Amino acid sequence: MAIIKDRFKLKADAVAGEIKELLKEHGTKKIGEVTLAQIYQGMRGITGLVTETSLLDSREGIRFRGYSIPELQQKLPKANGGTEPLPEGLFHLMLLGELPTDDDVHQITANWQRRSHVPNHVFAAIEALPIATHPMTQFVVAIMALQTESQFAKNYGEGMAKKDYWEAVFDDSMDLIARLPRVAAYIYRRKYKKEDHIHPNGLLDWAGNFAHMLGYEDETFRELMRLYMTIHADHEGGNVSAHTTHLVGSALSDPYLCLAAGMNGLAGPLHGLANQEVIKWILEMREELGVELPSGEQIDAYVRKTLSEGKVVPGYGHAVLRKTDPRFTAQMEFGKQHMPNDPLVQTVWNIYETVPPILQSLGKIKNPWPNVDAHSGALLVHYGLVEYEFYTVLFGVSRALGVLASLCWDRALNFPIERPKSVTTELVKLWLDGKDEIWGE
Repeated sequence: MAIIKDRFKLKADAVAGEIKELLKEHGTKKIGEVTLAQIYQGMRGITGLVTETSLLDSREGIRFRGYSIPELQQKLPKANGGTEPLPEGLFHLMLLGELPTDDDVHQITANWQRRSHVPNHVFAAIEALPIATHPMTQFVVAIMALQTESQFAKNYGEGMAKKDYWEAVFDDSMDLIARLPRVAAYIYRRKYKKEDHIHPNGLLDWAGNFAHMLGYEDETFRELMRLYMTIHADHEGGNVSAHTTHLVGSALSDPYLCLAAGMNGLAGPLHGLANQEVIKWILEMREELGVELPSGEQIDAYVRKTLSEGKVVPGYGHAVLRKTDPRFTAQMEFGKQHMPNDPLVQTVWNIYETVPPILQSLGKIKNPWPNVDAHSGALLVHYGLVEYEFYTVLFGVSRALGVLASLCWDRALNFPIERPKSVTTELVKLWLDGKDEIWGE
């Protein structure tokens, strides 16, 4: 596995040299303008980060190193007899910018298997929490308990040279990714399956083994986990979980501290909890209507009722996208292949036919199309994974792939501590009156 590590170092050195030349020649060039609304309203659209692993296009959706999700489904290596991409291949692509071979992917799988041992004190930390504790809280506590294993923290404490930061971050990231499925599955079995734990299967790939440890042996569920872990892995650098991981890393916190921080952001209702909200809304609709498979007319009426009450239709709309999320489409195609007659999945499709025209008719919605969260929960429910609170943990295991690959790049390129300028509303008012200049420091 030193092969991918060495290849990453060569790639990073080349990119670092390129960036140095760009800054030398164009460092004073201005990119865009910042409006007062952007400052007050979540910094939407402000270009202020460099994230090498993926880019979100408003029309085409997420591209990982230039490749769309349909292209990844075609080009990335797959498990024997499988049709969905292996997440190991996406990690290779995000890290190196190159499509992997089957051998590349097998090497990553083997490496993660070797690194996957979880110390007993991590399980003890989980067990110290009340069993009613939210799965995401247990997940973050487990990541923090794993921090005792950080090579970066150990080496930094011993006086590690700056040029070697990337290597310790790389090793920590690989260890973390390898261990997260074991930790997540342990939390799931503890909370929902009477602590009937399942040991890893060293013959399976990363996502397939995760499905096994959760307790789902259906091969199509393993395929769903491979797809799920791939399409949720990254969404460029500005989303809360990615940006938080990057921000904390800029202070030279080790990857365990960084990922724990990012996962706390993912746990928010406006980020990773969204798929849970979608299922809740659909089940409430079916219960109120008294039918398992609502008609288009019934959905139309319920959607308008939801909107009239000042609520949103969960799973629809996105801060950047202006078309149907390709991640939604990938899951819809999976559903049509494996569960075309499932009433809940069919309801998701009927909602897709009904909601966008209604939202478009309001004239205020920039994106009336579904995002990834509109579909994922229904697929999980089909296989019996109905513990909705756990869905964000699944998201977190996947998102670790992207944010940790990006963190490796942050340290390889020696990005500095992140410290944007902030102002007060009083200073803004003085600036608007022409009495002060707010762009300082």
